[in-house]
Amino acid sequence: MTWEVLSMIGTVAFAISGAIIAMEEEFDIFGVYILGIVTAFGGGAIRNLLIGVPVSALWDQGLFFNLALLSITIVFLFPSNLLKHWQRWGNFFDAIGLAAFAIQGAIYASNMDHPISAVIVAAVLTGSGGGMIRDLLAGRKPLVLKAEIYAVWAVLAGLVIGLGMANKAVELYGLFGVITALRVLSYTYKWHLPVRKLRVH
Repeated sequence: MTWEVLSMIGTVAFAISGAIIAMEEEFDIFGVYILGIVTAFGGGAIRNLLIGVPVSALWDQGLFFNLALLSITIVFLFPSNLLKHWQRWGNFFDAIGLAAFAIQGAIYASNMDHPISAVIVAAVLTGSGGGMIRDLLAGRKPLVLKAEIYAVWAVLAGLVIGLGMANKAVELYGLFGVITALRVLSYTYKWHLPVRKLRVH
């Protein structure tokens, strides 16, 4: 049940995120739906490939596809004057999607009895894979590789679940709240990982 709820939260959050970025880049309605769907399901597809689950398993998620399509439609029809504040809310939805999908991916790999390394990789790919594909298709530098601390929070989620520190529903929802809050704090206060720039002479 926890897995399904987190999947729904992540699907809606990332579908909205992808749709808004497509609208910012002035994609047509087809492009808005494509980017929204890719953002919502891209990370799961990459995860499935790497941990040995058929990618076709994604097509069994009819409810999630319907949720994503409904979310994208609502955003597309939303009044433009309310979408002007998206930068603030967009980051928030992205944080929710990251937390929900990172935990969901880690649970998925853990339930398949994969080692902790695979659990962490599944958390990172599920949490940030869709966002990376979204940014690349939109012609942007991937947020996960450049902006404030992002994928580290997915690693943390994978580590906690891989070590068996969160198993019960209440613990998983608590972890979801913590990861979301850490991501919000990281973009609010501009927390960055060390960067080394190479000077070109």
